[in-house]
Amino acid sequence: MSTDPDIEAALAAAGLPGGTPGTTAGGPLVIPGVDDLPETPAPRPERWAPGAATGVGSLPGTAPGEAAAVVVGELPLLPHLPELPARGVGADMIGRTAALLVDLAVEVVPTGWRVTARPGRDQRRARDLLRFDVDALDTACAGPRPEWVKVQAAGPWTLAASVELRTGNRVLTDHGAVREFLASLGEGLRAHLAEVAERTGAQVLLQLDEPGLPAVLAGSLPTPSGFGTVRAVPEPDVQDALEELVAGLGAPVVVHCCAPNPPLALLTRTGVVGVGIDATLPSISGDTALPAALDAVGEVWDAGTPLLLGLVPAMPPRPGQSPDRSDVTADADPDADPDAVPPALRTLARRAFDLADRLGFDRTRLGDLAVPTPTCGLAGATQEWARTAMRLSRQLGEAFVDPPESW
Repeated sequence: MSTDPDIEAALAAAGLPGGTPGTTAGGPLVIPGVDDLPETPAPRPERWAPGAATGVGSLPGTAPGEAAAVVVGELPLLPHLPELPARGVGADMIGRTAALLVDLAVEVVPTGWRVTARPGRDQRRARDLLRFDVDALDTACAGPRPEWVKVQAAGPWTLAASVELRTGNRVLTDHGAVREFLASLGEGLRAHLAEVAERTGAQVLLQLDEPGLPAVLAGSLPTPSGFGTVRAVPEPDVQDALEELVAGLGAPVVVHCCAPNPPLALLTRTGVVGVGIDATLPSISGDTALPAALDAVGEVWDAGTPLLLGLVPAMPPRPGQSPDRSDVTADADPDADPDAVPPALRTLARRAFDLADRLGFDRTRLGDLAVPTPTCGLAGATQEWARTAMRLSRQLGEAFVDPPESW
C-alpha cells in the first residue's frame, strides 16, 4: 500500500482504495453497455416527410396564438410561422424582415421603408411582433413536436428593391448598400433560425420570398420620379448573392416567387432545396401553358428539386363560380362562410396531376416532388376560408402520396 497521501487520494478517486501503484487491480472487468454510453442526438431528417403541405406565410387576423394553433393543427408535417399583416406597421413582409437586420436601421415613411441612422419605434415594433409570433409557434408546437417548421423572410433582392436609401432611391441602385443589406440579413437570419430550432426542437426550413425578383432582372422597377426605371441587375449577380446567402445560413432554404415568369433555372442553381411558385399561373397551368415554362418546371423536377405549388385559391369561389362539387371533402368545416363554395379536391389536384402527366413524371412521385400550398394573398380571406385552404392543402398532399386511380 502506498504511504503517499496524494497517491492514495488519486487511487481512491479511481475506485481503487488501498491499491498499490504498479500492481494489477482485482475484480471483474466491466465493459460499458449501450445504456451506459452518453446519449447522442437523433440525426436531423434531410427532407420533410412525403405528402407534406404548408402555407405561404400570411394569414388573416391579428391573434398570433390562434393562427399558430390552426397552422400546426392543419399542416402537421410542415407548419409555418404565421404572418399577420393586418396588425399594421412591422407585420408586413418587409417590416418582418427589417426586424431581422443587424446593425442596419430602417423606418416607415409615406413611401414605404427607408434607411435611417438608428432604430426607431417602427423597427422595435416589428421586432416585438416577430417575437410574439415565435412565442406563439413555440406554444402551438408543445403537443407532439413537428419534425419540421418553416419560417419566411423577404429575399435580398426583393428587400433591396423595397427599401429606400435616405436619398429616396432604392437600395437596389447602390451596389455597396446591397452588399451591406445582404450581410446584415444573413447575420440576422442565422440568429433567427437558431432560435426557432432551439425553441421548437424541429428542423427549420427557411423560405425566402422573392416576388420582386422578375422585375429586378427585367429592369422594370420605377425610379422615385416615375419617369424612369432602375437598371436591371445581371443574372450572374443575382445568382451569386443568393448563392452566398444560402450557403452561409447552414439551414435548408427554399425561394418562393409567386410572380409571373419566375426564374426557375436561376433559382435552382443557388443551392436551394426547393422553389415555390403559383401553379395556377396561365403560363404553367392548363391550355395556356407555355412550352418554355413547362420545360423549366421539368428541369427542376429532373434535378430532384421539389416545388412548393400554390394550388388552393387564396379567396373562395363564389356561388355559381365553383367547379364540380361532387367530390368535396367530407370533413369540410361546418362553421365556414356559407357564401364560400369549397372547390372539389379532385379539381384542385388536377393541375398538379396534369403537370406531371405532360412532363412525363409518374403521379406517385408528386409526394416527393410537390408540396401543395394555398396561393398568395390568404391574408385577405376570412379566417374560416384560411382554415379550409390549409385543410385542402393537407388533403392534396395526402392525395399526392397515393393518387386515386379515378382522378
